[in-house]
Amino acid sequence: MFVVGGGNSAGQAAMHLARWADQVTVLVRGESLTDSMSDYLIREINAAPNVDVSYGVEVVDGIGADHLETLVLEERTYGTRRNVPADALFVLIGSQPRSEWLGGSIARDRWGFILTGPDVLGGGGRWRLDRPPLPLETSLPGVFAAGDVRGGSIKRVASAVGEGAATIPLVHRYLEAMTAARAA
Repeated sequence: MFVVGGGNSAGQAAMHLARWADQVTVLVRGESLTDSMSDYLIREINAAPNVDVSYGVEVVDGIGADHLETLVLEERTYGTRRNVPADALFVLIGSQPRSEWLGGSIARDRWGFILTGPDVLGGGGRWRLDRPPLPLETSLPGVFAAGDVRGGSIKRVASAVGEGAATIPLVHRYLEAMTAARAA
């Protein structure tokens, strides 16, 4: 069983899973946990006989027919890859939205999460249309956001999938309104 991440959430998950798993391996991109994990948790991980930490690695692929059977890990320093048997993978890599590439084109909250729907109206007065933004619509009309990058999201896979699915009819609604406006 593998846990990806170097923060407290990953450490807590590894210790929780270690209660039931024969072996838990924490996969960390960096060379240390000291900058990203609490000292007490690092001590617990180091003391747990069935928890290992593998540093300087990234998961680059997963292989399996009906379920996960193998992970492909890449050593970050040398770029070498190795396959390891795996029956479970838990990804706890934080909630940083990584939306800085948007610049000022789309309103975001102070943490970088994209504002959508009614939250756009309180986001610095950037909404310029006569109608309110559609749910999941960003401050740039016709551009929608779903999933963890969106401010106020639930931060769960099922919710992100649901938001993505809900966005499709909203896009259609937006496009129909644009077509009607051009025809008028």
